[in-house]
Amino acid sequence: MRAAIYEAFEGPITVRDLPDPVPEADGVVIRVEATGICRSDWHGWMGHDPDIRLPHVPGHELAGVVETVGRDVTRWHPGDRVTLPFVCGCGRCPQCQDGHHQVCDHQFQPGFTHWGSFAERVAVRYADTNLVRIPEVIDSVTAASLGCRFATAYRAVVAQGRTAPGEWVVVHGCGGVGLSAIMIADAIGARVVGIDIKKEKLNKARSVGARAVIDASRVKEVVQAIRDITHGGAHVAIDALGSPTTCFNAIAGLRKRGRHVQVGLMLGDHSTPRIPMDQVIANELEIRGSHGMQAHCYPEMLAMIAAGKLQPAQLITNTVDLEEGLRELQAMDRFETTGVTVIDRF
Repeated sequence: MRAAIYEAFEGPITVRDLPDPVPEADGVVIRVEATGICRSDWHGWMGHDPDIRLPHVPGHELAGVVETVGRDVTRWHPGDRVTLPFVCGCGRCPQCQDGHHQVCDHQFQPGFTHWGSFAERVAVRYADTNLVRIPEVIDSVTAASLGCRFATAYRAVVAQGRTAPGEWVVVHGCGGVGLSAIMIADAIGARVVGIDIKKEKLNKARSVGARAVIDASRVKEVVQAIRDITHGGAHVAIDALGSPTTCFNAIAGLRKRGRHVQVGLMLGDHSTPRIPMDQVIANELEIRGSHGMQAHCYPEMLAMIAAGKLQPAQLITNTVDLEEGLRELQAMDRFETTGVTVIDRF
């Protein structure tokens, strides 16, 4: 199979012919039809993820067709169109038994703990627990865009943020996950503010549901701007970028008893950011993380997509081949792209 592989962190990523994978007893091999390019893949290539062992094939947002199944798999068959969360739970540990597969003690993550989907085929473990059937009305490119950014944003807004209609939701960073959060919060009736430093991303934020935007490259006092627009502060803040500045501003811009959800990865030098703990205590603020979404929670999100209440296809701005995707991956630290790019040609 053709696949992208790197042998050193921050080193060259090349396309090579590699042996086809075989399924483990509890897994399947999927013929990849589409795979998203995510900043998490960039973090992996930079060496920020301790689970990655070299050489490595990246890619964790995928959709495709089951080709072969392991002997213990009972729910899936060759020809099934599937996607999956980027965190796959084992189904047996205490976290999974409580329904929290996204923080499984023995999780399988394509593109991180194992080789990923920047390839014609990918082997996936824990298939019966984690595969999600793709509805006929959703194409593979759109389905691939759900696996990390959109599903993570959905859980961040709905489950972790407990967002209610009429509340103010402020989204810091209008990349793929930020735009997803804006669309989802708007769909459930919240009033959304998008914050970024790029004009084109702010324009995109307005187009998918933001009532107001803040250009952080021009506004000196971002927290005060949030308070002015929301008449006292956000009910829910989403840091969709993951930087010391966006994390601090998100928490500082909350109203009393507000909820902050950290979605953007805080790795490397950013892993221990400064936060306004005085406000957390005095205003009884909540701080939560959001690490993907369990497969058993997908049906609610997929039903909203099928009904047209959510339109993740609007966030896909480009489709590319594998070689083009590698160039885009290596440039993700420049934040030059708007929306989501998906590899659909291998």
